[in-house]
Amino acid sequence: MEKLTIQEEEVMLYIWSIGDCFVKEIVSKFPDPKPPYTTVASIVNNLKRKGYVAAQRFGNTYQYTPLIKQSEYKRTFMGGVVQNYFANSYKEMVSFFAKEQKISADDLKDIINLIEKGKEK
Repeated sequence: MEKLTIQEEEVMLYIWSIGDCFVKEIVSKFPDPKPPYTTVASIVNNLKRKGYVAAQRFGNTYQYTPLIKQSEYKRTFMGGVVQNYFANSYKEMVSFFAKEQKISADDLKDIINLIEKGKEK
């Protein structure tokens, strides 16, 4: 799976939220000022080339369908972040965010509860 640029990730997030869609629907999701249709179409074509979306022709336009699930993308690239920046340790990553005050004690308690509930299944 090829890493996406920031612009490609942004467009892909909209595609994941919409599902099967046309470029005009993606453009409508952007806040004002909206990017040009041609810019978004170019980004979507890059996503198609990278294998993230499939295109089906309808008249003189295309409908795009996500081929990769958002959860799969997150799993792949978050694993890379942990490996490259936190010595492959999720504990180090959480510790980093706690020290930077990006995660609260209540958030950590919620995470622990989620982990413990997962172990019960």
